Amino acid sequence: MTNAQNPKPAGFDAATDLLKTQGWCVIPNAMPVETIAALAADLAPIYEATPFCEGDFYGGRTKRFGSLLKRSRHAADLALEKLVLSVATGLLAPWCDTIQLNLMQAIALHPGAPAQFPHRDQDMWQGVKGEVEYLVNVMWPLTPFTVENGATILYPGSHGREALNEVISERSTVAVFNPGDAFLFLGSTLHGAGANLSHEIRKAVIVSYCLGWLKPYENQWLSYPPEVARTFSPELAGLVGYRQHRPNLGNYEGVCPSVLLTGNLPDHIGAVDALRPDQAEAVTAHRVAQEAAT
Repeated sequence: MTNAQNPKPAGFDAATDLLKTQGWCVIPNAMPVETIAALAADLAPIYEATPFCEGDFYGGRTKRFGSLLKRSRHAADLALEKLVLSVATGLLAPWCDTIQLNLMQAIALHPGAPAQFPHRDQDMWQGVKGEVEYLVNVMWPLTPFTVENGATILYPGSHGREALNEVISERSTVAVFNPGDAFLFLGSTLHGAGANLSHEIRKAVIVSYCLGWLKPYENQWLSYPPEVARTFSPELAGLVGYRQHRPNLGNYEGVCPSVLLTGNLPDHIGAVDALRPDQAEAVTAHRVAQEAAT
């Protein structure tokens, strides 16, 4: 097992290439440490109040909670970080019209937590594997990640078609990073939290983006109903589901669900096509052909 320390800075092209070739990458200093510290301060009392998880996967010495966009105004800075968002969008674009927020979750790994079961997050969906990437995860440390406090264990090269291989490789690396850094890994990359052998609590926020036509891990409309989402920017509201995924998925009364955020909702709504350009061209040609035949 090796330690992923002092990583080479990754811009868009480098980050994309590393994700495609090894299944993970790091973007050092992706967020000002002051923003991370302010977010950590906002979440501190929630960490304290949240019970420990139940179950061997989540871990009995681990705390987790979501709905972060309404718990701290700084959470949106992570979800909308331009370089990270552009990398995630570029990687997932071949399989969807738009991406969406799969989850935002705060995690605290307490002393005594055992190593997590190695897993691939894409396995929450029972679709074809080895051909499609379903999500991109971004881990934002709130405290330093060390070997001793349970930093994430990654298995480089375990992604993509290698996800069909059920044998766990002996080659792994530990994600040793600091607040302000962002490390990204594919949903097909095998990983798991390490054991916390220290006296420290290891804290992080994970932001996950997935294909826009999937059912997300976190039910975004329950986390952020219209009265909450009205306070979001249009881009953020779209990420949590207040936009259609062409063709016509996720609509409200046949139109884009962003209509629920306007505060000017009519009593009766007429459905409006939301098609990809190729689909719109095909159905228009079909109508024109019928008109010409009459």
